[in-house]
Amino acid sequence: MAFRKLPMIGSPYMTMMMLTRQKTRFLPYLVVLTSVLILILGSESGASQKLEDEQFGPQFRQALKPWTGDWDGMVNRNQIRVLVPFSKTFFFLDGGRQRGLTYDLMKIFAKQINEELKRKIVQVQLVFIPVNRDELIPDLLNGVGDIAAGGLTITPERKELIDFSDPVLTNVREIIVTGPSSPSLSSLHDLAGKAIHVRKSSSFYEHLVRLNASFRSAGKPEIKLIPEEENLEDEDLLEMVNAGLLPMLVMDSPKAEFWAQIFKNIRLHPDLAIHTGGEIAWAFRKNSPKLKKVVNRFVRNNKKGTLVGNMLFTRYLKNTTYVKHALAKQERKKFQSLMHVFEKTAKPYGFNWVLAMALGYQESMLDQKKRSSAGAIGVMQLLPSTARDPNVNIPNINKLEPNIHAGVKYLHFLHDRYFRDPNISQLNQWLFAIASYNAGPARIAKLRSEAPSMGLNPNKWFKNVEIVAAKHIGRETVQYVSNIYKYFIAYRLILEKEATKSALQH
Repeated sequence: MAFRKLPMIGSPYMTMMMLTRQKTRFLPYLVVLTSVLILILGSESGASQKLEDEQFGPQFRQALKPWTGDWDGMVNRNQIRVLVPFSKTFFFLDGGRQRGLTYDLMKIFAKQINEELKRKIVQVQLVFIPVNRDELIPDLLNGVGDIAAGGLTITPERKELIDFSDPVLTNVREIIVTGPSSPSLSSLHDLAGKAIHVRKSSSFYEHLVRLNASFRSAGKPEIKLIPEEENLEDEDLLEMVNAGLLPMLVMDSPKAEFWAQIFKNIRLHPDLAIHTGGEIAWAFRKNSPKLKKVVNRFVRNNKKGTLVGNMLFTRYLKNTTYVKHALAKQERKKFQSLMHVFEKTAKPYGFNWVLAMALGYQESMLDQKKRSSAGAIGVMQLLPSTARDPNVNIPNINKLEPNIHAGVKYLHFLHDRYFRDPNISQLNQWLFAIASYNAGPARIAKLRSEAPSMGLNPNKWFKNVEIVAAKHIGRETVQYVSNIYKYFIAYRLILEKEATKSALQH
């Protein structure tokens, strides 16, 4: 709903600082500096506060600088920097609280190393650094982090660059996962000529390229490898498969087995594995033998049942609003019947009509009859007071076209008033406008203003201002923008397919 007021949520047990991925050669950071890993159970609150205050002294300055030392140096610095994907699985924020599999596992790691070091007051702290997957290895090599803990598969190509711990998981199969829009598959040969969306930074991509080589040798059509956004994690893509937005993807079997408990429309194909015998491990630089020894000791004692068996993060996902099946037959009819209305309405404002339509689907599933308990109306879920505002001034929003017009005009107003800035990319301008549609422009402006003090880039939504939003607002606005972005990708796929079909007919 437009201009929704949201509560601010915080945690008295956490002090958090974030350092951005600066656009310079030597400061490519996005750091979450925490004091939540002061793991002295039952400690005095005064001692905890003292440690929290210390986070903003020398340690804070140290985290700003690239560093490539080994374990002894980390102990002397009182910090270990952990590179991790920002995702629903490994690491995410919810109203100021840090959560996720890597976070939970690292709490155990921090507790054990501080016990071994007999650190009771000044402890070795963890610095979480959320990055895109394609940045995990480069940032590790450049000294941005000390450990990369993002479910990395050990491959010969990666071993040439970095070192790995003992495997956290072994015998991992990279399997095909299909959804309601998938073609029938009975063997890997059925993948010939089909399309699979995959991140180029993943081991899946490497193994699909090898499979394509075997298809070429056998005279079969290659799999169409469609490079996917590095902003999207495996579970984001799986969510889209579950909703029928994508037909299929490749996923590590343990992760797929977990998510099959959440997403009921997916089908796992353990017999259709593009790679078997995989090993997943933590990674670090080759010049870190002492760190390797410490990590391997921890992995040997904690690997079994931690990553998969306990399913630590089931409780995090119960209230998440996942994307819906925007490409189902009935939903495609809605899309096709309204696309010209959105296109016609958005054109005078220079707004991407596909993105506007994705917002409409998130708000109402393109249902003009929808009414909210707060009084929001129609496809764009506008409040009458918003439509009457002089900056919008569109009457009769109870009717379809005026409703869409008012929503698009309001988005345009948000964009022009708050985010038309040459320092912000066009996509990010619209992402900020969309976030403002949900949380209000004043709230988003405040979050952007806080980003630099937390070391984040105020001109980027993903992995930057969305983290500030997750901390202060909670997951609603983050999920709202994420869902709209996924619908946007899905609608683009429809248009691309229709354009290809039309070209073939002519």
